[in-house]
Amino acid sequence: MVRPILINGKFVAAKSNKSIEVRNPATLELLDSVPACGEADVNAAVKAARAAQLAWWRMPGVEKAELLHEVAGRIRQKQKAIATMMTQETGKPLIESSDCVKWVAESFDYFAEVGRAAQGPVVAPGADHQVNFVRKEPYGVVACIAPFNFPLLLTAWKVAPAIAAGNTVVCKPPHQNPLSGLLLGECYDVLPPGVVNIVTGAGETGGVLINHPDIDMIAFTGSTAVGKIIASTAGSQLKKINLELGGIDPLLVFEDSDLEVAVRGAAWARLLNAGQVCTSSKRIYVVEPIAEEFTKRLVEHVKTLKVGNPMDPTTDMGPLISADAVDKLEKQVAAVVAEGAKLLLGGKRFQPKGLGGHYFQPTVVAGVKHGGIATTEELFGPVVSIFYVKDANEAIEKANDSEYGLGATVYTKSLELAMKAMENIKAGSFWINDPLSDNNAAPFGGMRHSGIGRELGVEGLDAFREPKHVHLDYVQERKPDWFPYANRKVL
Repeated sequence: MVRPILINGKFVAAKSNKSIEVRNPATLELLDSVPACGEADVNAAVKAARAAQLAWWRMPGVEKAELLHEVAGRIRQKQKAIATMMTQETGKPLIESSDCVKWVAESFDYFAEVGRAAQGPVVAPGADHQVNFVRKEPYGVVACIAPFNFPLLLTAWKVAPAIAAGNTVVCKPPHQNPLSGLLLGECYDVLPPGVVNIVTGAGETGGVLINHPDIDMIAFTGSTAVGKIIASTAGSQLKKINLELGGIDPLLVFEDSDLEVAVRGAAWARLLNAGQVCTSSKRIYVVEPIAEEFTKRLVEHVKTLKVGNPMDPTTDMGPLISADAVDKLEKQVAAVVAEGAKLLLGGKRFQPKGLGGHYFQPTVVAGVKHGGIATTEELFGPVVSIFYVKDANEAIEKANDSEYGLGATVYTKSLELAMKAMENIKAGSFWINDPLSDNNAAPFGGMRHSGIGRELGVEGLDAFREPKHVHLDYVQERKPDWFPYANRKVL
């Protein structure tokens, strides 16, 4: 059997006769199959979204907010089932999946409230008996495309603000792990039919979706390479875009840091979700006076992490998403070592006992070359790359030497150093002593090649709305600057 897709409020069989197998990356067990949706399915989803959009937009904000809160409540009721499915299809440890589902529900609650409160400013009029205000309106139908590493959270960061703003959406979950997205789709049954639709498939399906003439906006999270293609496609059709793309984020450890905290924070910031996080700390710059001790402690700490079946509650790290991901990472680590780095731990694929999945050893490489492969390519896996620098100034300079700008972290007790780093490192999120923490009320997104636009916060809501200036004169009278100009005095 092939899973149904969500169109116009109902789960229906896809028209496409092609399908995609979904396997557990930890065990290679076949979990299920989903349709590789084609043009007919995408057309049906977009048509349903278009038909529902006007009525949904005109629904009073309080009513929309109540429905988003209901979606959040249903997600919490299904938390265990959704988290279990997510772990089985992503390889994410169960505790991480459970946290993700909690954050997904929080996103809908947050945008339920912000969506009904943030309507636009009233501005000072230019003359007597005039009123000027800004009305913020939805774009229409939004294509929401999420990646495999956080398939539900990064969907929620698009869907919740998009529908809170009055848009309707067509979602394409990642082809590697779409099952939890379809399970999440059951929580949308409180919404009017057509407000949220889900089609499944890989790149070909995504291509049909973003090129559809009735798609007004594309919200995408994924690689910078694919983001550039989407931006080019959208530009040729004047579609709006919101892109959260790749990153090679720096983490700086200064001399005054509490090493015990910095070591554990750096390890978690890099190895969360087996290192498959766009904001993970892929470049760790350590100043020379503490470099040896930091490196020693980090290696010892990483050795204690348990790698294995992500359904085991004691597991710290699961597999990578695919065999291709393992192949690529193994070659990248070999290239980093060939450039002069010292391999201190791991560096190869392996098979935990009784499992047949896509596992890679937790890896530490030190003395990594700045300007080499680890600074120009995303190593999307459990590889801790340590760079040694002379002092804080050099750390800041090298941390900012990148074409990316998604996030950055510093560990220091010095407010002066923290603020200096913040002012000189271009990054959409800047963490001081607490890496990778998000706040629904604060914007998230990248600078430089790490993206266009923002998610979360009021900025994340505004990404899905366009402003309309309304100029009202409540007295009808002839204006002195109208024709004929002969009645006006020229200076």
